[in-house]
Amino acid sequence: MQLPIGERERLFLNFQCGQFWRRGWVVLCLCMAALTLSPRLFSQDEEAPRQKRVVRPPSAPDVQAFGPIVKEIEIVYVGPKSVQRSVILANMRTTVGQPYSPASVEEDVRNLYATGFFTNLRISDEPLADGVKVVVIVQPKPLVKEIVIKGAEKIKEARVRKEVSIKLGDPLSEQGVAQVADRVKEYYQSKGYEKAQVNYKIDVNEEFGRAVITYNIVEGDRAFISDIEFKGNANIPSKVLRKEMKTKKKDIFTWFNKSGIFKDDQFKQDLKKIREFYQERGYIDMQIKDVQFEYPEKDRMKVVITVFEGIRYSVGKIRFAGATIFTEANIRNRMPMLEGAIFSPKGLEADIKGIQDLYGEKGYIDADVRPEREANVESGKIDLLFVIQEGPESYIQSIVIQGNNKTKDKVIRRELAVAPGEVYDSVLVDASKKRLENLGYFEKVDINPQDTNIPNRKNMIVTVEEKRTGSVSFGAGFSSVDSLLGFVEISQSNFDIANFPYFTGAGQKFRTRLQYGIRRQDATISFTEPWFLNQRLSLGIDLFARNSEFLNAFYSQSNIGGSIGLARALNPFWTASIKYSLQNIDLYDFQGGTPTSLLAEEGARSKSAVQIGFTYDTRDNVFLTRRGEKIDIVGEMAGGPFLGQTDIIKWQIDAQKFFPLPYDMILTTAASTGTVEGYDDTETVPLFERFFIGGARSVRGFDNREVGPKDSNGEPTGGSTFAYGTLELTFPIMDRVRGAVFVDAGFENSDAYNWTVEANSSSDGDGALAVGAGFGLRLNLPIGPLRLDLGFPVVHDRFNGGGPKFAFDVGYQF
Repeated sequence: MQLPIGERERLFLNFQCGQFWRRGWVVLCLCMAALTLSPRLFSQDEEAPRQKRVVRPPSAPDVQAFGPIVKEIEIVYVGPKSVQRSVILANMRTTVGQPYSPASVEEDVRNLYATGFFTNLRISDEPLADGVKVVVIVQPKPLVKEIVIKGAEKIKEARVRKEVSIKLGDPLSEQGVAQVADRVKEYYQSKGYEKAQVNYKIDVNEEFGRAVITYNIVEGDRAFISDIEFKGNANIPSKVLRKEMKTKKKDIFTWFNKSGIFKDDQFKQDLKKIREFYQERGYIDMQIKDVQFEYPEKDRMKVVITVFEGIRYSVGKIRFAGATIFTEANIRNRMPMLEGAIFSPKGLEADIKGIQDLYGEKGYIDADVRPEREANVESGKIDLLFVIQEGPESYIQSIVIQGNNKTKDKVIRRELAVAPGEVYDSVLVDASKKRLENLGYFEKVDINPQDTNIPNRKNMIVTVEEKRTGSVSFGAGFSSVDSLLGFVEISQSNFDIANFPYFTGAGQKFRTRLQYGIRRQDATISFTEPWFLNQRLSLGIDLFARNSEFLNAFYSQSNIGGSIGLARALNPFWTASIKYSLQNIDLYDFQGGTPTSLLAEEGARSKSAVQIGFTYDTRDNVFLTRRGEKIDIVGEMAGGPFLGQTDIIKWQIDAQKFFPLPYDMILTTAASTGTVEGYDDTETVPLFERFFIGGARSVRGFDNREVGPKDSNGEPTGGSTFAYGTLELTFPIMDRVRGAVFVDAGFENSDAYNWTVEANSSSDGDGALAVGAGFGLRLNLPIGPLRLDLGFPVVHDRFNGGGPKFAFDVGYQF
């Protein structure tokens, strides 16, 4: 129902024009497309466009200044003339009629070698009347005339040839020929022919410059790994050692994960990893004594690995020499591996790092820590002596930044945790390096001290290697909520709104996305300044236009508007934010037979709101979290002093906690609750502000938005209070694939601040408990993480129930 428009609404940009705003998203799409037409926006080259060079005949002074004129270019062949003269001249800057330049000749040599056509070449010059004659002596490579494959019987020759990247007529490259042989061998091994051998022979006709390549294949018998057995491992079970190996025995997923296939390089890495595994558990003398391959049946291979474990060492006495600045107790407090602990190489490295950090925090960055070990086989202990050379205390003289051709100095400097004049704190320097790496602007970051002429003063040299930060992506997707859709997105993570026309270098973020699908259409433009007013204060501006048809079968909904917000990290875990949004929401295109409860919501209204949020996040990884928690608290007020036609107060809390379990299993608990109420002119909470749960993103086993209050026809009407929780266990199946079992439960109530719940299958859904359980898969694919779930309704109202519901969605976790 359209609300009456008072005087304040007339002053509020006349937002009651619903038809204009409903179609306005098309205008926004056109504006976004216009923004993307400038290729400079995402250019990686900071140089100004080069002016077109006009070539003119040289005058006499030019000849004297730039060199004599090239009168003739002679091509001399050593061997067959397998490369045409025109091809040679096309790859040279030196041309007849232009001044001769030694620099151009050097470039010509590089260009001609780069073609790959020549074994040897040389360019020289000879005096000629009024100029020079350029002589190009070349020895062309033979061209490939024929590629012969012998011995391919168990795998068809036509399939083997697909692994051959060399084409007839290509210049002969023995390195390329060898690479093809290796690739063919790898293909045979991937099919179970672990004994396959591929040799090659090259026959060259020097007179005609032609080469015949012959690959001789010895296929051997096909066999898959049926078992991996360990001998001599009295202290560590074989199943534990097998988990450390990428080489696996054949299983039912062989067709997908390539298990059971023997690869020599991979197996050598596995043996190295087993040695490291033992050494990190104190078995320093461990050795791989023998590896045997047995064939119990024709197509089966058994790998037998014999190990010598030796004794398990622990740390004996720890002594220090040369320490005068810190006490022995201070040093020991920074060492994770002390007396009695299991000795390991990584533990020793951690001890050294801990001592160096202790000195580095006080500016003693030249402190050298050298451990001396003395092993006692009889006692099984290793005594350690740390010899410390402390060196002088150092301060930062200046910070020099180099390698940043696009990124501004200030973008780098503001991420540094140290400044000139301060103690050269190596721990803070390491933190600065990590911050710069986390920006995502650089392929490589190095920070090193540099001696100066001033005693105890060092320059801090920050060297960065920049990478591409702009991207254009497009694709298509499908989910059980959004259905089929396609998108195109342009983003620049190192944006500079003031750097026309290249728009790179200030560390800002820009993104524009156009998404069009069967059930939704979206256009978004967003801009973020992470250091607003030169403070660690993030400013975000968004413009959006969304048209949704998946929310309900009876109507469509459009949202047109924008928002501006600020966010600030309070500490490493807490972030606070405030955001103002202004939008027009229109419910339109109602279908025949629409229930009266929904028809009352037809029309457009404006919404002006302020939202305040707090986020607590300690997750170890945002994509596949194994431990930690995340809590989001959001409160919103719309209307009232902020004007607009929607007067509501709304808040919501979302929480997740993750527990790592043995065998890389992960237990996830998640809960969410919220409530909304109207005030002043909004007596009833608008349909678009109510809560709807059910489906892939809340309570699985139910259709999208089907949990909660319904009218007499069973159509969801949404709730003013909701809550749901999830308990999910995931476990590894193979690389990039995890299994999942889950239980979800939730409810909605029509009234605000009403958390009353009941289990009643005859209910109309208002306050009725909904419980779903099921299983699924989590796929970590290159295109992104995917979730596939099959949920079964366990407890439901009279409108739900029935068979299981399949949910397909993007995203790895809630």
